[in-house]
Parts: sequence; C-alpha cells; structure tokens
Amino acid sequence: MLFSKLSLAFATIAAVGSALGQGQEYSHPNATSGPDENGKYEISAEGIRAQFIPYGASVTNLFIRDKNGVERDIVLGFDNASFYSVDPFHPHLGGVPGRYANRIKNSTFNIDGVDYHVTPNENNGKNTLHGGKDGWDFRNFTVVSYTPDSITFSIVDPDGKEGFPGEVISYITYTVSPNTWHIKMLALSTTKKTPIMLSSHAYWNLDGFANPATPTTLNHTLSLPYSGQRVSVDGILIPDGDILANTKYSVNDFWSSPKQLGANLTAPELKGNCGTNCTGYDNCYIVNRAQYGSYDWRNERPVASLASDFSGIQLDVYTDQDAFQVYNCIGQNGTLPIKSTQGLDGRPRVVEQYGCVVLEVQDWIDGINHPEWQREKKQIFGPGDAPYVLEAKYVFSVNK
Repeated sequence: MLFSKLSLAFATIAAVGSALGQGQEYSHPNATSGPDENGKYEISAEGIRAQFIPYGASVTNLFIRDKNGVERDIVLGFDNASFYSVDPFHPHLGGVPGRYANRIKNSTFNIDGVDYHVTPNENNGKNTLHGGKDGWDFRNFTVVSYTPDSITFSIVDPDGKEGFPGEVISYITYTVSPNTWHIKMLALSTTKKTPIMLSSHAYWNLDGFANPATPTTLNHTLSLPYSGQRVSVDGILIPDGDILANTKYSVNDFWSSPKQLGANLTAPELKGNCGTNCTGYDNCYIVNRAQYGSYDWRNERPVASLASDFSGIQLDVYTDQDAFQVYNCIGQNGTLPIKSTQGLDGRPRVVEQYGCVVLEVQDWIDGINHPEWQREKKQIFGPGDAPYVLEAKYVFSVNK
C-alpha cells in the first residue's frame, strides 16, 4: 500500500513539475552502490563532491578546492551518520526543516476559519521552530534514486503529525554539475490544505576551520544585492508584521556593497539585532526582484554571495525563493565538534561562536500568520493544487 501511494505521488509530482516547466525527470531506485562505511552517499562532478545521509535528507560534507588547490570541507556535520540522531542539541545540521521551516507564532495558524495548533518546541513553548519536536530533519527519508551525480530522498508526512493538517509527500533532489550544487524540493498536499515551506539548513565555513587567523566566519564577506528590506521580529525572533528598511551603511546593509560579517560586531546597533541580548545576525532578508520585471532566477544576479579571502572560495546562491535567512551561529559555544576533514592542528576541534553561517533560501517567515503579506499562494497548499516547489543552485568559484 505504501509503495503504491509513493509511486502514485511520485508520478503525480513529476508530471506536475514537467507541466510547470521544472524540467527534472525522476527515476526509481537503481543499481548504483549504496552508502559508504559512515552511512554517507557521495555524488560528484568537476570541482565538487558532496555527501548526504537519509536522516533529514542532510548534506554532511561538501568539498571544494581552495586557491592553493587544497580540498576544503566547507559545511558542518558529523563524521558518521549515526551521530545525527543521538546528538542532544540537534542544531539542524544540513537537513531539510519541514513541513514548515523557521518559526510559527504561538504554534498556531488558521486556514479557512479553522485554528490549528502544532507542537511547540522553542522558547518554553511559545512557538514552533522548523516543524516541531519531530520535524522532517529529525526523521529518516527514503532514498528513491541515486546516481553518480544525483540523489533523491522522499518522505511521507502523515495527517496530524506535529499537529499539521493533511498528508504531505515530498521529494528532495540534490544534483551536482561542474562547480555547482543544485537543490530541488517538491511537496504535494494530498488530503487537506496545509502550510508548506522548506529550506536547506546547511552551515557554512568556507575556510573549513583551517584559517590560522580565526576559526570563525567573521572574516567572510557577504553580499545580498536585492535585500534592502527585512522582516521585523520581536525579542524571540517572531515576526510582528512590519517590514523594515536596511538603511544604507546600517548593520543590516549588505545590499549597497559587500561587507564582512564581523564588520559591525562592536556597533551598538547590532546588539539585539538577532533577538534580546543577542549580537549578530538571525534575520529574514526579503529578496526584491519584482521591480526588474520578468526574470529567470538561474541567470540573474545571485541573491547572495559569500566569500573568504583566506581560502579564496566564493559561494553564489541563486534561487526562486523570495526571502533569505542569515544566521551567523551566535548560539554556538564550543560544544559542537567539527569533522575529521576540517580544522587546524593545535586548535580546539569545536565550533566557536560565529564559527559558521547558515544561508536559508525560503519564503517570508511565518507568512501563514500574516495574511496582509499575501503569501498564501506561496505557503498554503491543498489537494488539486500545484505542488510546492523550491529550487536553488550554489555556484562555487575561487578568487586567487
């Protein structure tokens, strides 16, 4: 029965995706070899190789050669797949948060006059983060396709799980091509209207923690050329309905020119920017491209660029999404280990505060509780609707 349901949904999503011009054809499991001794599936192309696990459909390793030809593993993760499910802090390393990424105010939303209450899991029960206590990145996905340069995971999220209405069936496809990591996420609501918003929760350190000058990403330069605005939040990072200007030369101005993540670390304005008594970034930046008319997100300017002078590695992010969350690891405190593929001899093998940065492509956070933003078509899906679709590509280059 489950296999039949999966097959039917698989075919439905593929057909709808093709009709929408999404272009990717899915396949059933093939004879490509399975995971390695650490439980990881590797895919590769010229200039890039990446490893993934079914737990959370997570990226665990991503290797790029730096300006000196040294291969750097530039995402956080664990050495062995078994570590993910037992880590007590569960920092959502590299997974797909779902079925609704980011925060839901009061763990409540309303669809067509009906109130729904989902499982709270943050701020002493005041809100829900990344889908609840047993969100998607706490669960094992199924590998449904695996080739040398691509892997597809699937999950069936039942009606009522974590309080969300309706069944959702989703497919997460990761593909690599020369110097590029492609992401495609499809999700289909099969029985009831329900919120769907996904993302990739990869943590980046473009130096692979090997920069002798610093183990942090405060030296990384960030550019957000379309993001002159951000979502206003309260002290626990719940949107309050306002949209704020990222005034030129302010701490949140990454649009007028690139700047290092640590450039304004001592500025009084930065304190409280990521919540009460928090100094740093955990902000949802709006991607304003509509004023340019029709655009192909694959060929326009990237919505974000991150670069390190030490490694020379630059990451350009292209996506069809309309918002972009930046979190520069304020909450890390030296308890999370780095992998054996990372680090520098003689230095503690841990992630220090500001030691990484998360770049989440997604829609406007908690849009389901702000109808005035008019995000319903982007965040609420029911039977008969086109599937939820997220696409992104991460393009790597090296600055000498």
